[in-house]
Amino acid sequence: MSIARLAARVVIGGLFVGHGTQKLFGWFGGPGPEGTEAMMESLQLRPAKAHARLAGATETVAGSLLAVGLATPAAAAGLTGVMTTAIRKVHLPNGPWAANGGWEYNVVLIAAVAALAETGPGELSLDHRLGTERSGPAWALGSVALGVAGAAAVMTIGARGKPSTVAGPDDSAVAAAHGDTAGDPTTTGT
Repeated sequence: MSIARLAARVVIGGLFVGHGTQKLFGWFGGPGPEGTEAMMESLQLRPAKAHARLAGATETVAGSLLAVGLATPAAAAGLTGVMTTAIRKVHLPNGPWAANGGWEYNVVLIAAVAALAETGPGELSLDHRLGTERSGPAWALGSVALGVAGAAAVMTIGARGKPSTVAGPDDSAVAAAHGDTAGDPTTTGT
């Protein structure tokens, strides 16, 4: 039995579903579509509305897939992409430490989903049940490479978009949309 892998998948995937639904619907105290759109505009990811939906949908869908252990390498790639974007657009200037708004937590999540792609989701997964389980070092490296490449493409395309003509939010609204709370080490940004 692979109870530890099941626990890791459910916890990590479930928390990503929570982050995604915060963005998409404002659930769990999240910024909702308008706040997420404002955040994307502040990060120069344009068109902001499309990027807000894409980020929320990626976290929700990839988190769900990871939690149930279905298409695990693809789920890992999606979550790696979201975390790579968060690192580059939000956390990188703050250094490594999460207590300072840094990127350490994001990297830990990337490492964790890469480890799940390498070891496979385990016996208690839909991949295993359906006979579609793919795992190993190549799948792990592929999921990381695809996630990083996808994030690079999203950021490149987003930087080329035109700024919104809507008046921008004040700094506190942007901070709230980013999920920034004073020194909260669990904040993943985007």
